[in-house]
This record gives sequence, structure tokens and C-alpha cells, in this order.
Amino acid sequence: MDDERAVAQVLARYVRAADHRDGAAMAALFVEDAVAEIFYNNGGTREKLAELTGAEAIGEAVAGLMAAHPPGWSHHTTHDHIIEVDGDEATLDAQFVVFNTQGHERPADGWPEGAFGAQGTITPIESGYYQPRLRRIDGSWRIFHHSILMDQPMAFPDA
Repeated sequence: MDDERAVAQVLARYVRAADHRDGAAMAALFVEDAVAEIFYNNGGTREKLAELTGAEAIGEAVAGLMAAHPPGWSHHTTHDHIIEVDGDEATLDAQFVVFNTQGHERPADGWPEGAFGAQGTITPIESGYYQPRLRRIDGSWRIFHHSILMDQPMAFPDA
């Protein structure tokens, strides 16, 4: 696998770990002393909303700070990856959209006459840019600094 593809797969694993609220899988994508920063893009001016230090803290945030819900209800998508590799370091810049997907329960007596296709709702709830910086360590790409640039302001629970 070429380096650009390997770097892109780190982000693919990142969004899946976020969707499944899998803190261990998320932490495994980061170096031990990684930093993740979340910003709000307020009219082009970055306002820092939060910072996490360490792979374990990043994994714990994914498992514990994100709203809990049944599996599959969060769906992150990424688009238009710009990847630059320079030796054993790389940068990735990708647009993202997060959707809240909620399937309707199938009625006990079946779907009503005329029902067709997917039954539920899909609502976009977040968007912005993921901008991780990665380092190749023992042949594997891992994130050492991750910036998340949100298009909307965010509210976080008091710690």
C-alpha cells in the first residue's frame, strides 16, 4: 500500500471508531503523547473550544463525552482528502459531515401499505475539517497532532 493510501486509512479508521464510540480503537490511532484540538471556525477566525492530550484521553473522550446511542446512529463521512507525505511525516486535510441516522422500528404487523425504501431519518449534525498530522512509527502511520475545525460552535459538558 502506498503512503497516501495508508494515511487515508488512518482517517477511515478514525471516523469508524468515532461512530462506534470505540475509545480503544481511537486511542490506537494516536501516538502516546498526541494532542487533539477542537476549534470553531467563527467567520474564518479559529476559536479554541477544547484540547485533549494523550492517546488515552482522546480515546476516553470518544467513548465517554460523545452522546451515547445505539450502534449505527452516528455516521461520519469525509471528502476531498488532501494528503502530503514528507518522509516519515504526513498531513491530511479532509472535509467532514456527521449525520445522525435513526431507523424507524418495524411495526409488529409490518410496514404500512405503500411503504418503500429506507424507513427513518438522516440529519446532518456537524461539519468542518479534520486536519491530522501523522508520523510513521515502526512502519505504521499514527496521529501526533489532530486539529478539528468545526463549522458550528460546540457546547461541552462541564468536567
